[in-house]
Amino acid sequence: MEPRFEALVVRLILDGKTEEALEKLAEHFNVDTPRIKVGLPKGNRSKIKGCYITKNQTIHVLNGEVLKDPFTILHEFYHHLRTSPDNRHRGTEKLANKFAVEFIQASQTSEKKYTYTVTFNYGPVK
Repeated sequence: MEPRFEALVVRLILDGKTEEALEKLAEHFNVDTPRIKVGLPKGNRSKIKGCYITKNQTIHVLNGEVLKDPFTILHEFYHHLRTSPDNRHRGTEKLANKFAVEFIQASQTSEKKYTYTVTFNYGPVK
């Protein structure tokens, strides 16, 4: 993928323009733009920062702060990207982590003015 595009997406998220970042990602990958909603659905653990619900193509985040968290937003977008038209999920947590980290690393390489520390709530990336 193009590092400038990845850096742009991360910058938009850090700047609080998460919906715009999701629109650009969806356009780039030729998929529908997922909805985004603050607040986790009932029954989800409070230890997670976000989740993707295939039924309504919505990324749910724990709170408004998470809207500016590139790792969580990109991780959940990966789940959206890997969901087939019949709502079957084909991605893994490990690959979603890798997808998010690749964007963040490209951002750090391309634009030194943004620094972002990646913390993993989903386990290590290999």
